[in-house]
Amino acid sequence: MKFIKDPVHGYVEVLDEILPFLDSSAVQRLRYVKQLGFSHLVYQGANHTRFEHSLGTMHLAGVMAKSLDLPASDITLVSLAGLLHDIGHGPFSHVTESLMEKYIKRQHHEIESHLREGDLAALFDKSGISPDELYSIIGGDHNYAGIIHGELDVDRMDYLLRDAHYSGVPYGTVDAQRLIHSTILSPKGLVLKKSGINAAESLLIARTLMRPSVYYHHVSRIAEAMVKAAAEAHLLDIGTSEAERFLSLNDPAFMMEVSSSESDFAKDLMKRLSVRRLYKRAIYAGMDQVRYSSVNKMIDLGDESGIRKAICEASGIDEDQILVDIPSRPSFMNIDVNVGEGEALTSLEELSPLVNTLNETRKSQWRIGIYTPEETRKTVEDAAYGVLDIRKPTRQDKLNL
Repeated sequence: MKFIKDPVHGYVEVLDEILPFLDSSAVQRLRYVKQLGFSHLVYQGANHTRFEHSLGTMHLAGVMAKSLDLPASDITLVSLAGLLHDIGHGPFSHVTESLMEKYIKRQHHEIESHLREGDLAALFDKSGISPDELYSIIGGDHNYAGIIHGELDVDRMDYLLRDAHYSGVPYGTVDAQRLIHSTILSPKGLVLKKSGINAAESLLIARTLMRPSVYYHHVSRIAEAMVKAAAEAHLLDIGTSEAERFLSLNDPAFMMEVSSSESDFAKDLMKRLSVRRLYKRAIYAGMDQVRYSSVNKMIDLGDESGIRKAICEASGIDEDQILVDIPSRPSFMNIDVNVGEGEALTSLEELSPLVNTLNETRKSQWRIGIYTPEETRKTVEDAAYGVLDIRKPTRQDKLNL
């Protein structure tokens, strides 16, 4: 058994059965993949990595498994799932997620192939742990899946605490221990006891407040849109058959390759990024401001290239000077609560007036971004207002940005 000092959880215990997996190349790669992409351009302390988060998730998964009184072998299985759950992330974590989906048809949590490759495959054979069962936990098909992937999951508990710690933003407060010990295993998966309602509300509040402050801060979104555009330009230049290799790089190797690309567009974007000469917001609008139903459909489909082309045609500005950023719509937050009468469940939404308010707040936080260099900002802004038929923001709207 090994103990590792963690700045969030104190000493983290690594079981003997898990130690060899900790030293695998797939896990060690995460030391060089930033947890929050380019949030360090806003919060200089936000340089933590997926490796740290994976250790924290492993730790909390083990704590929850013990709290649920699972057998020792299942505690090991669940803890290992926490350690490995993020090995499928591309460079800079969620920054390259859409490129993975587009070019290799895979999301970061779809790690089944990773578990059967290289040293991980040999470790599973030697340990006797089933990679299929472990993957079913991470993929959401196991009765224990809610520990890693669900509204009460330890993945979310760790990243909220960790991201708040490193960014210095005081909104990620989560009473993880209270939540863990207020969680029970039912035939439907993990559910919350009534005693944990306040802690659950606190977690939902933290998610809501961290979203605009950290995860969707406009400077981070601009930098990430620039990197994504540069990476795609480079990938199209070298050939999409290279996508699997390219999107499996760690952050330093990825930055080096894109910065030395044969694509002038990619090189220019990376040069701008290196000196923090970022594109500016021409448009940063909520859904209530976009009025064309056809445009709303394009937004729902995530058709960034279609909107970009329309704005280019309307403004006369080259496509290299315009980036479109369409975030995913906020998911609906809710938690099943055991009301203490046998197996009867009700939703937290019915017990807490906060839940509806928080879900409405998350909807209002959504923004579509149109980014361009400072010198073309006004021209692009005027064209984008026409293309998207955006209602001009009021003074109050501007203050909320």
